[in-house]
This record gives sequence, C-alpha cells and structure tokens, in this order.
Amino acid sequence: MTKHVTLGLVGVGRIGVMHANNISALNKALDQDGVQVRLRLTDVAEEHARSVASDLGAEFLGSVDELIASGVDGLVIATGTATHPDLIRAGVDAGIPVFCEKPVAVNVAESLPVLEYIREKAGVVQIGHQRRFDAGYLEAKRAYEAGELGWIHSLRAVTCDMAPPPVQFLATSGGLFRDCSVHDFDILRWLTGKEIVEVYAKGSNNGDPAIGEVGDVDTALALVTFDDGTVGTVSASRYNGAGHDVRLELQGSERSVLVGMDQQMALRSAEPGVAFPTGTAHATFAERFVQAYRSEMAAFVELVLGQRKNPCTPEDAVAASKVADAAQESLETGVPVRVAK
Repeated sequence: MTKHVTLGLVGVGRIGVMHANNISALNKALDQDGVQVRLRLTDVAEEHARSVASDLGAEFLGSVDELIASGVDGLVIATGTATHPDLIRAGVDAGIPVFCEKPVAVNVAESLPVLEYIREKAGVVQIGHQRRFDAGYLEAKRAYEAGELGWIHSLRAVTCDMAPPPVQFLATSGGLFRDCSVHDFDILRWLTGKEIVEVYAKGSNNGDPAIGEVGDVDTALALVTFDDGTVGTVSASRYNGAGHDVRLELQGSERSVLVGMDQQMALRSAEPGVAFPTGTAHATFAERFVQAYRSEMAAFVELVLGQRKNPCTPEDAVAASKVADAAQESLETGVPVRVAK
C-alpha cells in the first residue's frame, strides 16, 4: 500500500527552491519504499512562489496558516532566521514534525525559549545541518567510532566560500563564525561525541572593507579545546577563489582520514608530477553538498513517518551556536572564551 506524505514548505528563496526541488525529486528516491510525497508551498513573494509551484507541479497556498490548515504531514521552514521561532511554534502547535534550516533563532538567548516550548509540547523538530548526511563525514564518523583511527590527537576543519555573499547579508548574519563555521562546530561535536569547552579566535579583513564596516571579518581561525583536552582548529574565509572548500582532517594515533579529498577538491598539489586532483572545484555550498541535502530531506520524510530518530535536534543546533557565540566573543575580546553550558 502506498503511503502518502504531504510536506508544506514555507519560503522559496535560494535555499527554499533547492528544498522544493529535492522534495519533488523524493518520489523517485523513495518509490521502492511505496512512499508518495506531495508538496505545498507558500511565500510572501506570491508571484515567485506561484511560479515555483507551477514548475514543480506543487500547490501554492496564500499563507502559512492556510498551508498548515490544509493538512500537511510535515512543515519545512526555509525563511529568514528571525521568522524561525514563530514558525517552529506554529508547526509544533499543529502537532506535525518540523524541519527548519539552522539556526533555531537569531541568537542563543532567543533560542532557549523555543527549546523549552518544543519540550513542553513534545514537538518533533529537525534542524538543517546537512553535513551529517554527507558520505565523507559519515565514513569518517564510522571509522572513528570503530576505533580504526586510534585516539585522535588533532582535528582541522576548513570551510571557505569561493566569493563572499552580499554585504547586506553579512550585516545581519551574526558574523563568520555564526553563519559559516557553525557547521564545523556542529560536525565536530556530532562526529567525535565530545563537547567543545573553550575557543580562542582570531580574524582578519584583507578583502572588501565594507565587510569590516558591518562588523564582520572575511577570514578567521578558531582554536577549539574539547572536554577531554583534545585540540582542533576551525578556519573559514569568504575569499577562496580556487573554489568552495570544505574539509575535515582527523589525525589519529593509528590512522588519519580527510573528508573532502576528492577530484573536485579546491586545492592543487605543488609536488612535481602529481596531477591529483584533476576535477573542477565546486563553486558553492549547494554544489558541494547536493547529495547531502537530498538525503537530509529524505531523512525528514522518514522522521515524519516515524521510521527513524531525529538526526539533528534543536538542542544539537543550539549547542553548536553556543560554540559560535564563544568564538565571536573571543574574536572581539582577543582572549580565550569558555563555551556556555
């Protein structure tokens, strides 16, 4: 018997359109399981939203209230960060599972009441940290948990954009650590099972002066210390002209692995006669994690159907945001900062 799942999508900007396309493509991916996924969507930019719905054979509804009232089985939130708390509450109040792009709210202080609301209402909310579904990170986690790496002595995480987003976005993003490196902070916690307890950060501005004028940096490095004393680094930049570069190096007492070392890695060897890698580097995060985003949405459908545990809880997301807050504070103060508990 075919199981029908109707997802309601709020927000069809850049990432919302990506989710809409991935939801629409789920029927092929899930066909063997006898699941049929339908999409309904809404956005305040009505003309654009109607166009997206028409292209995908989805249904457009005029408001969030109408969308929820239509009887959707799950709510996908891809709107601006400031709207996340109210939309999460609306989905929880409707008694349906919610998927929300990170973060939960604009800062940790505003996230905490949302976490409490979700707990009180026994809500189910998955937060969008797509790297948890990337094949490389999954294999690194498997190898680590299987003991194949031995004990970890060093971790190095890198996230670099090929070019910076608009300065208008950076002015409200919360800073490079909160916008970009929070993904690394999340994946380090998820992969190792350890908590980051202290951060010491530095940053620089050698690109567009406007980035500094809105209070951000274009390049930053954070030294992180885990609860067992292990150390690692998390670096980020807005100006990696070689391509979108996302990597994670785990060095163990027995073996080392590197996530992101493939033919499309945004690096070239300086060694004579070494051709690897030969592929064209990814230009954007959407290209780098195309399959991870698809798998993430498939996981949400499984969550809606009650077939799996929540792969990324709101508590997980807020824990990563606390590390990002500590990194930002260290960047501004110039001293190491303990991560809030």
